[in-house]
Amino acid sequence: MKRDLPVTGPQSRSEMSRVVFVAFRILLLVCFLCSQALFQAAAQAPPDDNKPKDDSKKEEPKKEDAKDEDAKAKVDDVHKDTPAKAFKPGGTLHIDVDMALVNVTVTDPYNRLVTGLDPDNFRIFEDNIEQEVVTFSAEDVPISIGVVFDFSGSMSNKVGKAREAALQFFKTANPQDEFFLVSFNERAELTSSFTNSVEDLQSRLMLTSPKGRTALLDAIYLALSQMRGAHNAKRALLILSDGGDNHSRYNESDIKRLVKEADTQLYAVGIFDPLGSRNRTPEELKGPSLLSEITEMTGGRVFAVERLEELPDIATKIGMELRNQYVLGYRPSNKAHDARWRKVKIKLRAPRGLPPLTVYSKMGYYAPSH
Repeated sequence: MKRDLPVTGPQSRSEMSRVVFVAFRILLLVCFLCSQALFQAAAQAPPDDNKPKDDSKKEEPKKEDAKDEDAKAKVDDVHKDTPAKAFKPGGTLHIDVDMALVNVTVTDPYNRLVTGLDPDNFRIFEDNIEQEVVTFSAEDVPISIGVVFDFSGSMSNKVGKAREAALQFFKTANPQDEFFLVSFNERAELTSSFTNSVEDLQSRLMLTSPKGRTALLDAIYLALSQMRGAHNAKRALLILSDGGDNHSRYNESDIKRLVKEADTQLYAVGIFDPLGSRNRTPEELKGPSLLSEITEMTGGRVFAVERLEELPDIATKIGMELRNQYVLGYRPSNKAHDARWRKVKIKLRAPRGLPPLTVYSKMGYYAPSH
């Protein structure tokens, strides 16, 4: 009987070692592949225990942001709503818009100012219909003033006294007043925009020399356009000229229309030559009457100068007149916003014992368009 016995020689031992080595390598490869798979899965999906923490961190700022937005909205609403509550229909702003204000100057037969009158001394008519005076004031208020100064060649022998007159006018000013300066010869120029510095205006007046022709109407147009930027409700122009336009682009009808639209009083100091020595162009002959027409439309007037020495006193008188005016306010009975011209006339119930008095006020105004 034949029996197979296990091989125990050197050859059998080497074969077994080779088998074990191969199996070990296979095991290592399997372990490596498994570890790679686990690592990739961990990288793609963050651990579950981190998710609630991230979510809570994201949700909390959202709640805080929402509260901040609500609080900010409430603050903004307060700021936006506050002005609207102050100006309700029928309130102060509405009354101011519908109120017509008229500056009134009263003089006696000697051309002296009459002060101390009461509301009962005035009657006001709009388009021949009497109106009720609801506000009345005689206080000195800040004024926005434009000075229109003639530096044309015809002013050569008058410019010194005209400058002195302007300086005297500035002395009647209040600290709250504001001024601008328009100078003109053959063209109009804004020499100084609005300022509270009288000294600045005085120095600018000294820097210009008279020459050239006269563009008076252009200068008035420029000054009234500049007046749209005024900060005070009361507004006035002071014109210092020898009259007679001979070089303007704008004509008389342009200026009259603008004067009627502008809520500005015009005063003029007319340094007119004697009629016989004036140049004979129609424009220059008509200069004094044109100044009278446009100033009277606004409630102002022309002060004609016969002697140059009178200039400073007349300028002071105009300044004092602006400080001693009555202001009458009424609500027009005609409520139509039709942009039409409304005629205004002031009549006096003069106190007993006074001589006949003269009233100066604007001739009318344009109704609002809306």
